[in-house]
Amino acid sequence: MRRGRQVRSPPDTCRPLRRQHHRVLFRVMTVLRGALVVLLPTTVEDVSALAAIRATPEVRAWWRGGDDLEADIVADLQDPGIHPLTVRYQDRIIGMAQWYAEEDPDYRHAGIDVFLDPAVHGRGLGADTVRTLARHLVDDHGYHRLVIDPAAGNAAAIRCYTKVGFRPVGIMRSYERGADGSWHDGLLMDLLAAELVR
Repeated sequence: MRRGRQVRSPPDTCRPLRRQHHRVLFRVMTVLRGALVVLLPTTVEDVSALAAIRATPEVRAWWRGGDDLEADIVADLQDPGIHPLTVRYQDRIIGMAQWYAEEDPDYRHAGIDVFLDPAVHGRGLGADTVRTLARHLVDDHGYHRLVIDPAAGNAAAIRCYTKVGFRPVGIMRSYERGADGSWHDGLLMDLLAAELVR
Protein backbone atom coordinates (compact mmCIF):
# COMPACT_ATOMS: atom_id res chain seq x y z
CA MET A 1 0.00 0.00 0.00
CA ARG A 2 1.25 3.43 -0.92
CA ARG A 3 0.87 6.10 1.71
CA GLY A 4 1.09 9.85 1.19
CA ARG A 5 1.46 12.78 3.51
CA GLN A 6 -0.86 13.36 6.44
CA VAL A 7 -4.01 15.40 5.88
CA ARG A 8 -5.55 17.19 8.86
CA SER A 9 -9.30 17.37 9.50
CA PRO A 10 -11.29 20.09 11.24
CA PRO A 11 -11.68 19.34 14.96
CA ASP A 12 -14.84 18.10 16.65
CA THR A 13 -13.24 17.89 20.09
CA CYS A 14 -9.80 18.18 21.65
CA ARG A 15 -8.19 15.89 24.22
CA PRO A 16 -5.00 16.49 26.20
CA LEU A 17 -2.04 14.83 24.52
CA ARG A 18 0.56 15.25 27.27
CA ARG A 19 1.56 17.62 30.02
CA GLN A 20 4.87 19.40 29.75
CA HIS A 21 6.00 21.69 32.60
CA HIS A 22 2.43 22.59 33.63
CA ARG A 23 1.48 23.23 30.03
CA VAL A 24 -1.05 21.01 28.25
CA LEU A 25 -0.58 20.23 24.58
CA PHE A 26 -3.72 19.24 22.65
CA ARG A 27 -4.24 16.82 19.79
CA VAL A 28 -7.03 17.55 17.33
CA MET A 29 -9.72 14.89 17.69
CA THR A 30 -12.08 14.31 14.78
CA VAL A 31 -15.10 12.31 15.91
CA LEU A 32 -16.91 10.38 13.16
CA ARG A 33 -20.43 9.24 14.00
CA GLY A 34 -22.13 6.49 12.08
CA ALA A 35 -25.62 5.09 12.52
CA LEU A 36 -24.28 2.60 15.10
CA VAL A 37 -20.57 3.23 15.67
CA VAL A 38 -18.34 6.12 16.68
CA LEU A 39 -14.80 6.43 15.30
CA LEU A 40 -12.20 8.34 17.34
CA PRO A 41 -8.48 8.81 16.69
CA THR A 42 -6.66 5.89 18.31
CA THR A 43 -4.69 6.71 21.45
CA VAL A 44 -2.10 4.73 23.41
CA GLU A 45 -4.84 3.98 25.95
CA ASP A 46 -6.64 1.96 23.23
CA VAL A 47 -3.66 -0.20 22.27
CA SER A 48 -4.09 -3.15 24.66
CA ALA A 49 -7.80 -3.55 23.84
CA LEU A 50 -7.07 -3.39 20.10
CA ALA A 51 -4.21 -5.88 20.42
CA ALA A 52 -6.54 -8.29 22.25
CA ILE A 53 -9.02 -8.06 19.35
CA ARG A 54 -6.25 -8.58 16.78
CA ALA A 55 -5.12 -11.65 18.74
CA THR A 56 -8.47 -13.44 18.29
CA PRO A 57 -8.13 -16.31 15.78
CA GLU A 58 -10.85 -14.85 13.51
CA VAL A 59 -9.02 -11.52 13.15
CA ARG A 60 -5.49 -12.92 13.27
CA ALA A 61 -6.28 -15.09 10.24
CA TRP A 62 -6.59 -11.92 8.12
CA TRP A 63 -4.54 -9.33 10.11
CA ARG A 64 -1.41 -11.26 11.03
CA GLY A 65 1.19 -8.76 12.16
CA GLY A 66 4.24 -9.71 14.18
CA ASP A 67 4.56 -11.48 17.50
CA ASP A 68 4.00 -8.23 19.43
CA LEU A 69 0.60 -6.92 18.31
CA GLU A 70 0.75 -3.98 20.71
CA ALA A 71 4.01 -2.86 19.10
CA ASP A 72 2.39 -3.21 15.64
CA ILE A 73 -0.46 -0.91 16.67
CA VAL A 74 1.92 1.59 18.28
CA ALA A 75 3.92 1.63 15.03
CA ASP A 76 0.73 2.56 13.14
CA LEU A 77 0.13 5.37 15.64
CA GLN A 78 3.63 6.70 14.98
CA ASP A 79 3.41 6.47 11.18
CA PRO A 80 2.42 9.93 9.86
CA GLY A 81 1.01 8.34 6.70
CA ILE A 82 -1.55 6.21 8.58
CA HIS A 83 -4.63 7.62 10.28
CA PRO A 84 -5.83 5.01 12.83
CA LEU A 85 -9.30 5.30 14.33
CA THR A 86 -10.70 3.28 17.23
CA VAL A 87 -14.18 1.94 16.57
CA ARG A 88 -16.57 2.13 19.53
CA TYR A 89 -20.03 0.66 19.89
CA GLN A 90 -22.13 1.28 23.00
CA ASP A 91 -19.10 2.90 24.69
CA ARG A 92 -16.76 -0.04 24.25
CA ILE A 93 -13.87 -0.62 21.87
CA ILE A 94 -14.81 -3.08 19.15
CA GLY A 95 -12.06 -2.59 16.58
CA MET A 96 -9.98 -0.26 14.47
CA ALA A 97 -10.27 1.40 11.08
CA GLN A 98 -7.41 3.22 9.46
CA TRP A 99 -6.84 5.13 6.28
CA TYR A 100 -3.90 6.28 4.21
CA ALA A 101 -3.67 8.53 1.18
CA GLU A 102 -1.87 8.94 -2.10
CA GLU A 103 -1.69 12.72 -2.60
CA ASP A 104 -0.01 12.87 -6.02
CA PRO A 105 -2.62 14.91 -7.96
CA ASP A 106 -2.53 12.47 -10.89
CA TYR A 107 -3.22 9.44 -8.66
CA ARG A 108 -4.98 10.99 -5.64
CA HIS A 109 -7.04 8.48 -3.67
CA ALA A 110 -7.38 7.03 -0.16
CA GLY A 111 -7.29 3.47 1.12
CA ILE A 112 -9.06 1.86 4.07
CA ASP A 113 -8.24 -1.06 6.39
CA VAL A 114 -10.51 -2.33 9.18
CA PHE A 115 -10.86 -5.08 11.77
CA LEU A 116 -13.65 -5.69 14.30
CA ASP A 117 -14.07 -7.94 17.31
CA PRO A 118 -15.58 -11.28 16.20
CA ALA A 119 -18.05 -10.95 19.11
CA VAL A 120 -19.84 -8.18 17.18
CA HIS A 121 -19.72 -9.68 13.68
CA GLY A 122 -23.03 -10.07 11.86
CA ARG A 123 -24.66 -6.93 13.29
CA GLY A 124 -23.96 -4.49 10.47
CA LEU A 125 -21.22 -2.75 12.46
CA GLY A 126 -18.55 -3.44 9.83
CA ALA A 127 -20.59 -1.85 7.05
CA ASP A 128 -21.43 1.10 9.31
CA THR A 129 -17.73 1.54 10.14
CA VAL A 130 -16.61 1.43 6.50
CA ARG A 131 -19.49 3.66 5.37
CA THR A 132 -18.78 6.23 8.09
CA LEU A 133 -15.08 6.41 7.20
CA ALA A 134 -15.78 6.44 3.45
CA ARG A 135 -18.27 9.29 3.85
CA HIS A 136 -15.63 11.27 5.80
CA LEU A 137 -12.98 10.69 3.14
CA VAL A 138 -15.31 11.66 0.29
CA ASP A 139 -17.19 14.55 1.91
CA ASP A 140 -14.55 16.08 4.20
CA HIS A 141 -11.34 15.30 2.32
CA GLY A 142 -12.63 15.32 -1.26
CA TYR A 143 -11.32 11.94 -2.39
CA HIS A 144 -13.05 10.81 -5.56
CA ARG A 145 -11.82 7.21 -5.26
CA LEU A 146 -11.26 4.84 -2.34
CA VAL A 147 -9.62 1.41 -2.29
CA ILE A 148 -9.70 -1.56 0.04
CA ASP A 149 -7.86 -4.88 -0.36
CA PRO A 150 -9.30 -7.84 1.57
CA ALA A 151 -7.89 -11.32 1.25
CA ALA A 152 -9.58 -13.00 -1.71
CA GLY A 153 -10.80 -15.75 0.64
CA ASN A 154 -12.38 -13.37 3.17
CA ALA A 155 -15.96 -13.67 1.92
CA ALA A 156 -17.50 -11.88 4.94
CA ALA A 157 -15.29 -8.80 4.45
CA ILE A 158 -15.99 -8.73 0.72
CA ARG A 159 -19.79 -8.85 1.37
CA CYS A 160 -19.43 -6.04 3.93
CA TYR A 161 -17.49 -3.77 1.56
CA THR A 162 -19.88 -4.51 -1.31
CA LYS A 163 -22.81 -3.27 0.84
CA VAL A 164 -21.08 0.11 1.10
CA GLY A 165 -20.54 0.32 -2.68
CA PHE A 166 -17.04 -1.11 -3.21
CA ARG A 167 -16.66 -3.13 -6.41
CA PRO A 168 -14.11 -5.80 -7.29
CA VAL A 169 -11.32 -4.57 -9.55
CA GLY A 170 -9.30 -7.77 -9.76
CA ILE A 171 -7.33 -10.47 -8.01
CA MET A 172 -3.84 -9.59 -6.82
CA ARG A 173 -2.09 -12.94 -7.09
CA SER A 174 0.15 -14.12 -4.24
CA TYR A 175 -0.47 -10.76 -2.58
CA GLU A 176 0.22 -11.54 1.06
CA ARG A 177 1.87 -14.24 3.13
CA GLY A 178 -0.49 -16.27 5.31
CA ALA A 179 0.08 -17.69 8.78
CA ASP A 180 1.09 -20.98 7.15
CA GLY A 181 3.93 -19.20 5.32
CA SER A 182 2.41 -19.57 1.87
CA TRP A 183 1.31 -16.70 -0.37
CA HIS A 184 -2.41 -15.93 -0.74
CA ASP A 185 -4.37 -13.85 -3.21
CA GLY A 186 -5.90 -10.48 -2.38
CA LEU A 187 -8.88 -8.76 -3.96
CA LEU A 188 -8.50 -5.12 -4.95
CA MET A 189 -11.82 -3.30 -4.57
CA ASP A 190 -12.56 0.35 -5.23
CA LEU A 191 -15.37 2.83 -4.80
CA LEU A 192 -15.97 6.08 -6.65
CA ALA A 193 -17.53 8.92 -4.66
CA ALA A 194 -20.83 8.71 -6.55
CA GLU A 195 -21.10 4.96 -5.79
CA LEU A 196 -21.00 5.31 -1.99
CA VAL A 197 -24.15 3.72 -0.54
CA ARG A 198 -25.13 6.25 2.11
